[in-house]
Amino acid sequence: MPTSWWIAFNALVLFLLALDLGVFNRKAHAVSVREALGWSAVWISLAIGFGLWIGQAMGRQAMFEFYAGYLVEQALSVDNLFVFILIFGYFRVPPELQHRVLFWGILGALGMRGAMIGAGALLLAQFHWIIYLFGAFLLYTGFKMAFGGDSEIEPEQNPVIRVVRRFLPLTTQLHGERFFVRESLSPGGAVRLVATPLFVVLALVETTDVVFALDSIPAIFGVTRNPFLVYTSNVFAILGLRSLYFVLAGVMGKFHLLKYGLAVVLAFVGLKMLISEVRPIAIGPSLGIVAGVLVGSVLLSLVIPPRVKAPTGD
Repeated sequence: MPTSWWIAFNALVLFLLALDLGVFNRKAHAVSVREALGWSAVWISLAIGFGLWIGQAMGRQAMFEFYAGYLVEQALSVDNLFVFILIFGYFRVPPELQHRVLFWGILGALGMRGAMIGAGALLLAQFHWIIYLFGAFLLYTGFKMAFGGDSEIEPEQNPVIRVVRRFLPLTTQLHGERFFVRESLSPGGAVRLVATPLFVVLALVETTDVVFALDSIPAIFGVTRNPFLVYTSNVFAILGLRSLYFVLAGVMGKFHLLKYGLAVVLAFVGLKMLISEVRPIAIGPSLGIVAGVLVGSVLLSLVIPPRVKAPTGD
């Protein structure tokens, strides 16, 4: 890809983020479902429009690859959102502050995703056999997601919190939107910089995204090997992650079968990578299978009630 494309795309992303935080969301506020739906429509429309431009500039095949990568990344981010809900609930982050944490978390995620995508593309270019490791890893991840059960999230046991507490003094109280505040050690004495619980939440959000990227980035390389398409589809999915969070936060529990749909998607992409040299699957059918599985799992979740665990007696 021409270097100018990379520069122009990243400039566009920075411009959109500056508009978001500097103009439309300057004041901290609780994001309503209606507002989140509007922003979701904006980000999805931008992704669709960019895909159409990809089709004009790079051809129809590249357009389908971009859309497939975007759909896979957006779907896999749902699990990420569930963890965000647990983190915000555990630290009692008010709704009006959640948008700010997600904004800075996603800004950091863009840089980390770019580095991970660059490393993945370099490895695939130098060592083609790594595609089989990616495929096997996705098959294992899909199996674990479907049959591994629900693991409990215990933020206090997270090593990130231990590291932050070891190297930074922390205050136990929130101070509005601030990640750091100055605290007096004694009346009229020295002042030190301390981190607020909001910074701890931001650190957890960042590390959670890295963990989930270990699944999503290999999955997108199973759809397209073009680094530009991998990166841009990732970025558009991440940009829409905040609004998607506020749309789904109240209804996540209703999609109890979605994790099985995500497991099937991961397993399918893993299998696609493993057989790519023997029986490659075209991008059109791949896009249809991924979309069909995700829509099907959502519809079945609404039709089939969740299984109620039987109470256990002493």
